[in-house]
Amino acid sequence: MGAQLAKDAIDLGIVVKDKDAALKFYRDTLGFEFVEETDMGHGTLMQRLNCGNTLIKLLTFAETPKASAPPGGIIGGTGYRYWTIFVSNLEELVAEVRAAGYSVPWDIREIRPGVTIAMVEDPDGNWVELIQG
Repeated sequence: MGAQLAKDAIDLGIVVKDKDAALKFYRDTLGFEFVEETDMGHGTLMQRLNCGNTLIKLLTFAETPKASAPPGGIIGGTGYRYWTIFVSNLEELVAEVRAAGYSVPWDIREIRPGVTIAMVEDPDGNWVELIQG
């Protein structure tokens, strides 16, 4: 038997080095709705943001973990390398990301008729795929 989903979205946890830089990217640039900050104890803070029905959880620790994911997005290593959100304003959003000084490793491109994508990078080097179509 497979999973019997109780929610039509996932919650995504992202460990970040700098909570203020992460909030500037996810809240201020991508426009996700800030829900709350929670002290998880032992120097761990979690900022929760809504992305549609998905909950994005940004975690910071009193001591930043030494290991980090290899850079380079999709081709940088194995494992979870990016996540995807569907938008209706791809060109405008990519322009905002650029204007805010963030990297756009994959510029807007058509991947099949009527479907365009771009990849943007958060302050920690995590890639977010934006799809329209």
